[in-house]
Amino acid sequence: MTSPFAAANHGPGEDGPPRVLRVAGPLVEIACPIGVAMHDLVLLGEHRLPGEAVAINGDVVTVQAYEYTGGLEPGHPAAPQGGPLAVGLGPGLLGGVFDGLLRPLTRAGDVLLPGEWSAEPDGRRWPFTPRVTEGARVSAGDVLGDIVASVPLRVLVPPGRSGIVTRIAAAGDHAEDSLAAVVDGHKVRMVQTWPVRRPRPIRERLSGVVPLHTGQRAVDLLFPVARGSTVAVPGGFGTGKTMLLQQIAKWCDVDVIVYVGCGERGNEMADVIEELSALTDPRTGGRLAERTVTIANTSNMPMMAREASVHTGVTVAEYFRDMGLDVVVIADSTSRWAEALREFASRMGELPAEEGYPAGLASELAAFYERAASVRTLCDATGSVTVIGAVSPPGGDRTEPVTAHTERFVRCLWSLDRDLAYARHYPAVSWADSFSRDAAALAAAHARAGDTQWAERRARVAGLLTEADRLADLVELVGATALPPRERASVLAGRLVREGVVQQNALSPSDAYCTPEKTAALVEAVLTVIDRCMELAESGAPIEAVEAVDFTPLLRAREDAGPGETAPVAAARDRVLARLSEIV
Repeated sequence: MTSPFAAANHGPGEDGPPRVLRVAGPLVEIACPIGVAMHDLVLLGEHRLPGEAVAINGDVVTVQAYEYTGGLEPGHPAAPQGGPLAVGLGPGLLGGVFDGLLRPLTRAGDVLLPGEWSAEPDGRRWPFTPRVTEGARVSAGDVLGDIVASVPLRVLVPPGRSGIVTRIAAAGDHAEDSLAAVVDGHKVRMVQTWPVRRPRPIRERLSGVVPLHTGQRAVDLLFPVARGSTVAVPGGFGTGKTMLLQQIAKWCDVDVIVYVGCGERGNEMADVIEELSALTDPRTGGRLAERTVTIANTSNMPMMAREASVHTGVTVAEYFRDMGLDVVVIADSTSRWAEALREFASRMGELPAEEGYPAGLASELAAFYERAASVRTLCDATGSVTVIGAVSPPGGDRTEPVTAHTERFVRCLWSLDRDLAYARHYPAVSWADSFSRDAAALAAAHARAGDTQWAERRARVAGLLTEADRLADLVELVGATALPPRERASVLAGRLVREGVVQQNALSPSDAYCTPEKTAALVEAVLTVIDRCMELAESGAPIEAVEAVDFTPLLRAREDAGPGETAPVAAARDRVLARLSEIV
């Protein structure tokens, strides 16, 4: 790639230390007679501002800074680091809030000073229990010891390392940067670094399918996702993307949550952090934030750090996955990440493709989602990384490049509908425009687990919603009273399914989260009532009398019953059936 300043009349200089030649906003040109590779990290100026080598033309290297470059001048020193951007991975990540380069924001004070790009240990100490003894032979991925944290962690032999353990730390509390072991002369610390754009190695990808329960009925019932799968959540402004992702972060049954706020507004990220900190973890009884890693790269932070933030988030997830944990990465939103790619490509003078995005947009999206998987790790454990990415198409246009390309690479699509959101139907997941490529495999998984009716319930609910949508156009034209009794009963069935099952109240303590058992009970109760209504309509009973029945107990069962209760649902069903039995 040619530097955009290649035609400038200046001499890079063939001797002397690397130095800054020109500064054009975040693009910095340096004279660098020593070898630099593409994507290598370079520290700029007296504050050692981090940047990435993005173009090389002889001894002239163009660097894209990760920070604001105010005060950086020609002649200032530059220091190539000899490798790409890498982050420190350790137990201190849990419960922390970081920027796109994994710099801790919780310890930054009021202002994060320029150049503070490396995270210093925070002084916490972690209980460590060794698993091996000195003289043992270990290979890459083997467990050296256990760390007690909010989730069980392990210290692993780094990839590419093997040999004899010549030293192992004693049991007790150790600082995060302390030495855990020495393997064949290589020092293994509790914190290990890894390049953010390089996927961590695994033993194999697993083909088995295990459902990821999100606690959201519209998702778990109609468009389920498997652990290690990928999801896109497209939706226009005001359709509830952030709220849905926050609910999934709170309630999904994984070990670790990595929440990446990529280009989000600062007040939204503050709300996410505050809610996670206040929410009680149903697993441990502590704070949910204790097993959450939050990467807050807000819209006012540098563009290049935003581009790196999603890679950083997946790298953190892979670190926990390698210990045999299930992790979900929530990226909100990938559209703003793609906008960062477009801005960067424009600065580099690349030829634009669709709507100004770089020609490699599809490849970038594919590489990101490809890092999701259910795997067997190097330590012979089973772990997974599930990636859920929000997409914000301008004006709700799903044909725009980011949305169109993303739909090609994901296994599930939870499309949010503006009309549902304006009708105060939440989550506003459209049953007409969404899909799940994991549904068939998950139906078999549910059957093996003993729920043989799962696929049938899902098919019936989807069919009722589709039929009600078809009839909705006729109702608008001729009115409901002009329809035959059977079709009027179908319209009623669609309303009961929408309001009694699919709709969910995120602010209700009883309805914010729903267990699979309660979901099955609600669906069976609504379907039983619908079947009775259909029977009455076909038997010649007045359809007006059926429509006039008070279905309130059935519709309120989702909020009257607790998250895992089924008895109140059955009681509500029986009350409504009793009222229907009075119709002759």
